[in-house]
Amino acid sequence: MTAKSEPSASVLSANGTAEIPRVYQEGIVAGLLGAATIAIWFLILDAVNGRPLYTPNVLGTALFRGTRALAAPERLPVSLDMVLMYTWVHGLAFCVIGGVVSRLLAVAERNLNLGFGILLLFVVMEFGFVFAALIFAEPVLHAVAWPAILIGNLLAATAMGYYFWRRHPGLTIEP
Repeated sequence: MTAKSEPSASVLSANGTAEIPRVYQEGIVAGLLGAATIAIWFLILDAVNGRPLYTPNVLGTALFRGTRALAAPERLPVSLDMVLMYTWVHGLAFCVIGGVVSRLLAVAERNLNLGFGILLLFVVMEFGFVFAALIFAEPVLHAVAWPAILIGNLLAATAMGYYFWRRHPGLTIEP
């Protein structure tokens, strides 16, 4: 009578399946760092302008009530419900982005030639986001300045990039 044994962790890591939880954990942490960075950025901007929580309130209102609710965003009262719901969705979106980036980095570690393509994809996506926001979210951009959004996104990308760079110090990009 023989007993079947499960593969050890070292065997699993050799074929890549043990790294999957690590990859997604890194993605979630990076996403939370990015979401927190941009949230802090807008909290500071809103506080300096004398309107704490204005940005997540406006974005939450646009997301959950539609852009018609933004007819007069400067008179929109701050709703903690809108702020919390938007913050939750924003955090989830960043976790998904972090997971995708983490997975792409894991692929790039195995094939260094893909690294430049991933970097180029990031640049295209960043400017694609700004372009799409300019076209489709015009009422929101009247309430929240697009340069602040661009700077916030770049700060979040920098925070996430720094985290990934610290987690993958040996990763190089080859064209």
